[in-house]
Amino acid sequence: MGLFSFLKGAGEKTIDTSAENNVNAVKLMDVVKANGLKVTDMDIELDGDSAKIWGVAADQATREKVLLTIGNTKGIASVDDKMTTAVQEPEAQFHTVASGESLSLIAKKYYGNAMKYTKIFEANKPLLSNPDKIYPGQVLRIPN
Repeated sequence: MGLFSFLKGAGEKTIDTSAENNVNAVKLMDVVKANGLKVTDMDIELDGDSAKIWGVAADQATREKVLLTIGNTKGIASVDDKMTTAVQEPEAQFHTVASGESLSLIAKKYYGNAMKYTKIFEANKPLLSNPDKIYPGQVLRIPN
């Protein structure tokens, strides 16, 4: 999929930017696994605020959720996706949440119907636990 940019100062504080890169890479892999995202032969390499991810995801949705799990981490500014998928599927769009936006507003923008916010919420589970808990700078999957 390529290189993706994220807002470095936004997201979950999963890593300690003063720790060694390999320690933080292990922490990120643990978060991916804790979210139930299965990637065969996963490896993450950190270089400052940049991450590279390798592995084979079962499907495109899992691949994108792994990308967002890593990218929506405070201290990460870019993710270079080197993963592949076992099953080829179309890629979803990504949306960076702006201040004042809700899932309803985002759904209206992409689908023309604010009530389709549940489609976006479901597409971003387990990264989202509540449709009302999104934050500016967070990147979300917008399925076709």
